[in-house]
Amino acid sequence: MSDTSVVLKNLSIGYQTKQGTRVVAGGVTASLKRGRLTCLLGENGVGKSTLLRTLAAFLPKLDGEILLEGRPQEEYKSHELARTIGIVLTEKPDVQQMSVTELVEMGRTPYTGFWGRLSEADKAACREAISLIGIDHLKDRPVQTLSDGERQKTMIAKALAQQTPVIYLDEPTAFLDYPSKVEMLLLLRRISREAQKTIFLSTHDLELALQVADTVWLMNRTEGLQIGTPHELAASGALRLFVERGANVRFDAETLSVRVLTNDD
Repeated sequence: MSDTSVVLKNLSIGYQTKQGTRVVAGGVTASLKRGRLTCLLGENGVGKSTLLRTLAAFLPKLDGEILLEGRPQEEYKSHELARTIGIVLTEKPDVQQMSVTELVEMGRTPYTGFWGRLSEADKAACREAISLIGIDHLKDRPVQTLSDGERQKTMIAKALAQQTPVIYLDEPTAFLDYPSKVEMLLLLRRISREAQKTIFLSTHDLELALQVADTVWLMNRTEGLQIGTPHELAASGALRLFVERGANVRFDAETLSVRVLTNDD
């Protein structure tokens, strides 16, 4: 089995407006591999969310191909797609009087049929997901009582219970404090390896992403999509051009760190 799970060929993405079709990015050719954590970086408005939503089949592609596990994505029926792609969005789940375990069990919906009855295998998949994320101590807690970080972990456990080979996350570290951001990205890196998942996420946490990601996709308005390891993109100058858009910001290619210049420098 190939280690490449998602392939984009000359992909064009965008969306419909009252004025017509707005193309956000075109000619995107890239691939995502299982067992690796890939981070999507780019300035606001460059099209990160549009790309993620297109890959997740929330938005139709404008042109090109998306191959998912070797098949064109448009050939997948909805239940097949739900068994192949897990999605974790930034929005908080609007649920009341539901426990962590019950929310995670919703990840088994693609398998339980019309009546939604969980088999023992379904329940075992949920217990395994909760254990892998490390939230066994939260399993009976009402979701509305969770912190932002705990809620994000619960949503990732739900995606894992779905047992999909591919997981997409939109800003999973948004609204978290710094230690929680570090913990979240390290958790996703560990999951990609231990469960051999293809994990692809968008983030604004540049320095954390550069320390944790196996591969970085850098979306740029002028250069398009640039792909490489953090050190490859640093060596090519792509990260410096991305970071040093402001006069008081400097990027160190050796340490993959950002420095802010003050009036004292």
